[in-house]
Amino acid sequence: DEIPTVVGIFSAFGLVFSVSLFAWICCQRKSSKSNKTPPYKFVHVLKGVDIYPENLNSKKKFGADDKSEAKNKSAMPKNSLHLDLEKRDLNGNFPKTTTKMQGFPDLENSSPKHFAERKKDSVSPDSLKSITSLSSEDKQDKLGTLFFSLEYNFEKKAFVVNIKEARGLPAMDDQSMTSDPYIKMTILPEKKHKVKTRVLRKTLDPAFDETFTFYGIPYSQIQDLTLHFMVLSFDRFSRDDVIGEVLIPLAGIELSEGRLLMDREIIKRNVRKSSGRGELLVSLCYQSTTNTLTVVVLKARHLPKSDVSGLSDPYVKVNLYHAKKRISKKKTHVKKCTPNAVFNELFVFDIPCEGLDDISIEFLVLDSDRGSRNEVIGRLTLGSSAEGTGGEHWKEICEYPRRQIAKWHMLCDG
Repeated sequence: DEIPTVVGIFSAFGLVFSVSLFAWICCQRKSSKSNKTPPYKFVHVLKGVDIYPENLNSKKKFGADDKSEAKNKSAMPKNSLHLDLEKRDLNGNFPKTTTKMQGFPDLENSSPKHFAERKKDSVSPDSLKSITSLSSEDKQDKLGTLFFSLEYNFEKKAFVVNIKEARGLPAMDDQSMTSDPYIKMTILPEKKHKVKTRVLRKTLDPAFDETFTFYGIPYSQIQDLTLHFMVLSFDRFSRDDVIGEVLIPLAGIELSEGRLLMDREIIKRNVRKSSGRGELLVSLCYQSTTNTLTVVVLKARHLPKSDVSGLSDPYVKVNLYHAKKRISKKKTHVKKCTPNAVFNELFVFDIPCEGLDDISIEFLVLDSDRGSRNEVIGRLTLGSSAEGTGGEHWKEICEYPRRQIAKWHMLCDG
């Protein structure tokens, strides 16, 4: 009788010990999981780490030991912009500081061999002081400044563009008096390479620090290219607002000595007309008694070939705007394989205000493509602020209500 009792006591103690050991192991695993570093994509979004896989082996992108970090912090000048993750707000932006900026942010750990500043393109303290000392009237006309760097990697035969930041952007949201900026970049003239940065919320001085690498571009062709930066403000409820653009011809820019740091003023978007976009015939009539606008999309002619196989499949999208907010949209049927399309489709829009002062209408001629996204062939805008024939046509329908007025218009580059 004593032996079974002893065996039962030992088995009970063994069961209690194994349960305690299992619970302790689970606690250790949970604590180790909580101390792990965030995933790679999260680190990239916060710190602007290079998005290309060959740089994953560089531990400097993610941070070195504590000793090396302490040395970098002590060696960093006071006036430089330090991208500290702990100082970001909930939107991922850096808080504004009241200190005057006297120098451009240092590029990450760049040595004199790989980085060559040019006096004509670099940012001097005097230029920044002149920017900060602008009067309030001048700031209203200014659209801000874009800072970026260019580099050519001869080993990988790649063209590298780093979009650093933008300063002094105008507020596109009248309620919050701020913007949600991001940047689209295109390499002209072929438009094969199109990239864009992430959206930074509620800031007029966004620090993007994003690097884009374009492979397969020979160094001999760099002089023939042009960089086009489009600065926009994200709008969740309507079309994104265009703040301005920067156009950089690379002819005459030497990248053989290393990374080149540049800054350019953001200018108002220039709607460049192109004879190769074709023409659109539209007819408009404003009914002042019913406060409606009748739009007839009649014909399109001389449309370019958007498809590799041959002719395009055009259709027209009509957008009605009130105070830069889209309030209605309609579209025509698709016409197959023709550069000279006949639509003859009528649309009636209800105007939410008295008169056409705050109203504008946009025509987008697109090429229908089932396999991919529909490409914009050309664009036409009619309104009181429109230039050329678009403004003249709008003025006529305002002066002669209840009269259907038709005109041909050259399409602009979309």
